[in-house]
Amino acid sequence: MKNHPYQLILSSSYEEAEVVPSFVSKIAMECGLDEECESTLMLLLSEAVTNAIVHGNKSDPAKKVRALLEVHTDEVVVTVSDEGEGFDPAVQKNPLDEENLLKSGGRGLFLIQELADSYEYRDHGTTLCFTVKRRE
Repeated sequence: MKNHPYQLILSSSYEEAEVVPSFVSKIAMECGLDEECESTLMLLLSEAVTNAIVHGNKSDPAKKVRALLEVHTDEVVVTVSDEGEGFDPAVQKNPLDEENLLKSGGRGLFLIQELADSYEYRDHGTTLCFTVKRRE
């Protein structure tokens, strides 16, 4: 299968992020992604976009979040970028530590790290790239 790129550009608001599930569903249908891959992509892209909106762009609607999904024969490569100042992933709090267990947030990056087949931060933390393998 040839690489199929799909791009989504959003303003930094929760309302904009609500299009992520339908965006992923459309791609899954067009490219024949299996259900597990689709649901993993939906969760991880939603988390990455929300983090970019809230933490990266500080919910500033003038700033954009860009998501690029590249569908390959064996995997989907996702790149999410924001216009914020970036962050150091090495100083993230572990959501499984006792003092963090009852907090309402702080699990997005953890989920990505646990469920993606690979991930990396680029551009001083303003870009996250992760891969989800196709299981067909």
